[in-house]
Amino acid sequence: MWLARLLTQAGAEVDVVMTRGAREFVGPITFEAVTARPVHTEIFGPGHALDHIRLAREAKVIVVAPATADFVGRAAHGLADDLLTACLLAAQSKVLLVPAMNDRMWSHAQTKRNVEQARSLGYEILEPAEGPLAVGEGSGPGRMPEPEEIMSHVGRLLEGETPLSGKRIVVTAGATREPIDPVRFISNHSSGKMGVALARSAWRRGADVTLIAGHVDIPIPREIPTVSAATVEEMARSVAESLPSADVLIMAAAPADFRPASAAPEKIKKGKTAPRVELEPTTDILKSTIGRRKKKSVIVGFALETTDGLKNAAGKLEAKDLDLVVLNNAKEPGAGFGVDTNRVTVIGRDGKAEDLELMSKADLADVLLDRIERELRGR
Repeated sequence: MWLARLLTQAGAEVDVVMTRGAREFVGPITFEAVTARPVHTEIFGPGHALDHIRLAREAKVIVVAPATADFVGRAAHGLADDLLTACLLAAQSKVLLVPAMNDRMWSHAQTKRNVEQARSLGYEILEPAEGPLAVGEGSGPGRMPEPEEIMSHVGRLLEGETPLSGKRIVVTAGATREPIDPVRFISNHSSGKMGVALARSAWRRGADVTLIAGHVDIPIPREIPTVSAATVEEMARSVAESLPSADVLIMAAAPADFRPASAAPEKIKKGKTAPRVELEPTTDILKSTIGRRKKKSVIVGFALETTDGLKNAAGKLEAKDLDLVVLNNAKEPGAGFGVDTNRVTVIGRDGKAEDLELMSKADLADVLLDRIERELRGR
């Protein structure tokens, strides 16, 4: 039901088809209230004899969530003994099956064969999530993924072919933590929201995305391959490993500029005087990539400033040989760390600065990726 709500709120026209089993759990009127559209339940009935044809023809994507072991088997073998399976046989649209079942049923050889058969028919299969199952059944793979994850997959299917389809995109996100001792560190307030939004949007557009994440305050999408990088050195190493194949590098992370020259091996105890911590510069990750980037790749940096923003951002663009630099002011309400919105200025190699209005970080991610697509088309 929550998935139907999310799709409806996103502006989709959602037709709900309920099997007999589904109606044992939720009444059709609940979905009618969420989608403001009639719910379809029977393959035969007065005035509904061709519903499976009409529904299949009108659908851009058919999502079956949850898809039981029984349904996956019936779909894989072309059965059409109810409205939903009949819709699948009549459909030319993309189909996403979201299996959910007991972990032993999911791992059964017959289920695996059915899943592979369904994939061979062109159906997309979203792997179940791991977690607590039914009472007394413990934990394992078999849970239905969260509606937001399913929604992300639906978005990717609806996008179809885009200029980013198949492109290798590396995105960094979040803050690094440079250890002072085993329990203390130097860091900043970056939440990782902007980087995660960029990774999610690029993945939805069909890109092959790798997210290199420091500390982030939000869940990382399960569908996006992620590399953890706690410190600047770890992040620099991960970026270097990903760089040779990267068509686009987006450095949205906030790596620390300084770190302790040496970390204490044990917790520094509180005394009458504060200990002195000698600092040294960290590796400049973006600068370290110059000369090692893939030919014709697009490199994007972020500049979070408090004074002389345009001057500092333009200097970063030149010094680090960037194609785009995204400038925002840490002191501006709604545009700094930890919030869901941002207001930025985008500066290109030609020096032109484009001021964008305040918007959600999800919307800004799409605007920036539109710019990146234009950069790629010109190469």
